[in-house]
Parts: sequence; C-alpha cells; structure tokens
Amino acid sequence: MTRHIRVLCVDDHRIVREGIALIISQQPDMKVVGTAATGEEAIDLFSRHRPDITLMDLQLPGMSGLETIRHLRLIDNAARIVVLTMYKGDEDIYRALNAGAVTYLLKDMVGKDLIGVIRAVHAGERPIPADIRARLQEHSRQPALTPREIEVLEMVYQGLRNKEIAVRLSLQEETVRVHLKNIYTKLNVSDRTAAVNVALRRGIIHLT
Repeated sequence: MTRHIRVLCVDDHRIVREGIALIISQQPDMKVVGTAATGEEAIDLFSRHRPDITLMDLQLPGMSGLETIRHLRLIDNAARIVVLTMYKGDEDIYRALNAGAVTYLLKDMVGKDLIGVIRAVHAGERPIPADIRARLQEHSRQPALTPREIEVLEMVYQGLRNKEIAVRLSLQEETVRVHLKNIYTKLNVSDRTAAVNVALRRGIIHLT
C-alpha cells in the first residue's frame, strides 16, 4: 500500500480547519495527522508528528504564521510548508517565501488547487500559481521599505502624530519627517492616508 501524505493543518478558525481536514481526508493518498489553532500548537504537533506537508495560515493569534514558519524551519530545515491564507499582498507573499514556505495559496483557491499542490510539493516541486508569481514580480519592481520606515508607518496607521512617533522611537521629529518623505516616495503617494492604504493593500502592515 502506498504511504499516505501526512498533513498538518494550521488555522485559527475551527470551521476552516475542519473543512480543509475533510477535503484532505477524502483523498485516498492523504491523512491529516493534526490540526492547530495557534503557532505554539503547530510547533508542538510538528515536533511530535513530523508531517510531510504543513498547511499554514499567516493570521494567527499570538505568534504569527510567519514566525511559526521560521520556527518550523529551525526544527527541520527541509519542512515543506504551504501557506494558505487570505492575505493577498505582494509583501506577504515575499515574506512567507523568504521565511521558508514552499508555495503560497489563497483560501479562495482551496477547492480548485489545494490537493494538486499538496501532491506536487510532496513530490519535491515548488508550484507557484500564476497570479502569485505575478505579484512577486511586481514586488521585485517596488523599492523596499526599511524596518524603521515600516515602524513609522505602523504608528501613522495607529493615528500618532510626528511628535508622538519621535518620542516612541527616540528620534528627532525632523528624522520622522524624513522617514515619511522616503515612505511617500517609495509607495508613490503624497500623504499619510494614501501611504497607509497602499501599505495595507500590499501587506506591508496589517489591520490590528
């Protein structure tokens, strides 16, 4: 008998976990070895079961999906992790693949592509859907924000004024203005509101 592809599902929504587990369990060559609602649970289950494939959401309570991917790769640098998320931003995709995910799927692609992708990844392939590849190519053409610029932008999103951001980050207010000018240039916008909107759309920052 052919050995089953052993799958770990990580998602903070119970209905989503159960739905994905049901789809997988209906495949004759697959088996769900665990489901986790948090990054911490995922690390524990991964350590115990060493699944062939881990399906990973990025939006998790506490430890993020991105952090969890990095932890799993420290446990096993050959871990095959498939991101399955609602996050559509080019920055989200870049960060996940850079952290060690093999490929990236959107949840609205589950019914059509998930099973085929699991089999392909298990066979050693790196199947990147065409729309995800296009977003990665777009990302490569965009100037990257520095970690400090992202910090400033997150505080702008929180509603802080330049003076308040300067205090929080132990900077001069003029330095904050310089960071904002650089952010506007890189995102091709002219004001704070537009910068936040673009950053949210691209996944540079997230709703909290």
